[in-house]
Amino acid sequence: MNERARPETVGASTGASLENSAFFMPFSMNRHFKKAPRLLTGAEGVYYHTADGRKIIDGTSGLWCVNAGHCRPKIVAAIQKQAAKLDFTPPFQLGNPMAFEFADRLVKIAPKGLTRVFFANSGSESVDTALKLALGYHRMRGEGHRVRLIGRERGYHGVNFGGTAVGGIVGNRKIFGALVAGVDHIRHTHDLERNAFSRGQPKHGAELADDVERLCALHDPSTIAAVIVEPVACSAGVLVPPVGYLERLREICTRHGILLIFDEVITAFGRLGKPFGSQHFGVTPDLITCAKGITNAAVPMGAVLMKEEIYQAFMGGPEKAIEMPHGYTYSAHPLACAAGLATLEVYEEEGLLTRAAELWPYWEEQAHSLKGLPNVIDIRNIGLIAAIELAPSAEGPGRRGLEAHVRAFEKDAYIRVSGDIIALAPPLIIQKPEIDRLFATVRDVLKTLP
Repeated sequence: MNERARPETVGASTGASLENSAFFMPFSMNRHFKKAPRLLTGAEGVYYHTADGRKIIDGTSGLWCVNAGHCRPKIVAAIQKQAAKLDFTPPFQLGNPMAFEFADRLVKIAPKGLTRVFFANSGSESVDTALKLALGYHRMRGEGHRVRLIGRERGYHGVNFGGTAVGGIVGNRKIFGALVAGVDHIRHTHDLERNAFSRGQPKHGAELADDVERLCALHDPSTIAAVIVEPVACSAGVLVPPVGYLERLREICTRHGILLIFDEVITAFGRLGKPFGSQHFGVTPDLITCAKGITNAAVPMGAVLMKEEIYQAFMGGPEKAIEMPHGYTYSAHPLACAAGLATLEVYEEEGLLTRAAELWPYWEEQAHSLKGLPNVIDIRNIGLIAAIELAPSAEGPGRRGLEAHVRAFEKDAYIRVSGDIIALAPPLIIQKPEIDRLFATVRDVLKTLP
């Protein structure tokens, strides 16, 4: 591995080394990173800035979340104004007007039929909220025996107990024990043998949705509350659903009275050329989780959108009873709502919720131009997302991907890696010359990898 130290330190004011810092970094190789840190000190548009004056092109929208680009003036101003006017309101039995306005704005761009919004603070919290809503919904309807939750292998649904349990990435689960009882998983859709180098949705694999039927036979469908999947499994390496797969999931769940949850924490807010990924696929779930691009990542926020019948199921009891005993101190936080409203305005004014559809053909050609380079065993793309899968090195799985990440940063590009898979999803404001630069850097990196 490349261990060359970079000059960045904790900050120009201290000049202190990172090696003994108190910060326990999440999802990071702490010891490896602190020996050769890659620090970002500013951002604008599609670029990050470093302390030594370098401009790093952001190839993955921060963490799949800065859809409108960094430090947008309208969003910054909205946050500043709100912080000076109303910094916090308790979300239990009180509220702020913007929470109601923001919810109403969200359902206007949501898939038809999803009419209610429950606010959280992250994708992880949105997922656990959706799972609890599903369980509560069935109980409110007299079907409290529906307690089982179905996830998918290689799925990522955040890091809270419920989301980790229904998630299917082994490395995220193995040290935490049983997590949550009553969870099972259908197979993932990744099929290199039949679908390598597909453009858009692969042709083979719709039948994998029938795994839900297998679990219905095993557990009895009347015990299953919900199935949760990402329309595109991005964190696992951009696993694009085969043609007909999501439609088949919808039909099976409908037939058995099982709620279908789409985790759109990444695919919402323009990533696939529509406000929500489900609109691109033409498949409407019962609940949608979202976060990340909901505020352009400027303030943490998440949300669950649900069908009207789910909301109404909770409204059948006494008027002076709490219908949903769930929520967070920072649900519908005033700063998050202000950021979210300003973000929607930026999306609308600049046509960003549909721009990925315009860039898709150019992006696709650039991505697949990498075919034939050393160690490249697959390329996948959909919307403004792409993945380049690499053969593992002799040193072990993930080593080649990490080396690609480090070398790209040294060449002034930030790319996300998942094991040996490079994932790209830049801000939706990216221009074609910047797309060229991003892929040129990836090409140079691929040519030099051991």
